[in-house]
Amino acid sequence: MHGKTLFEWQAPEYHITEKSTDWYWALGIIAAAIAVAAILFGNVLLAVLVICAAGSIAAVASKRAHEHRFALTENGIVVDNSLWPYDSVISFSMIEYIDETLPPFLSVQTRSILVPHLSIPVQGVDVDAVYAFLSSHLDEDEHKPAVSDYVIELFRI
Repeated sequence: MHGKTLFEWQAPEYHITEKSTDWYWALGIIAAAIAVAAILFGNVLLAVLVICAAGSIAAVASKRAHEHRFALTENGIVVDNSLWPYDSVISFSMIEYIDETLPPFLSVQTRSILVPHLSIPVQGVDVDAVYAFLSSHLDEDEHKPAVSDYVIELFRI
């Protein structure tokens, strides 16, 4: 189906940071303060937006990361049951964190309009072998973190 599998591993979709009860209280207090200030200035729509945003952030922060299956095959990159053929990939970059407790991740830029960027944690396999294999199939390019990556890190979601 996807060709011969050369590397295969499982990893959570994102790094899990446990939130304390204090974190949720702080989020609620800050959101409530901004909402009250917005109402005092006559902007009820902003108050509703802030409360909805805080609820969304709390919901995302409390959920558990889904475990995904990743594979590199002869035909492309497999994420769960979806194949990303090598000809649909523009470039890749292997990014390592300064914090060595976090696994390196594979940043893949695709030609897809709906999913232009894949961020794949690499753990349980030889990172150097994965890099060498991808270098023979794809162009390597420097990938900078997206604005959303900075926002997620800021809130430590």
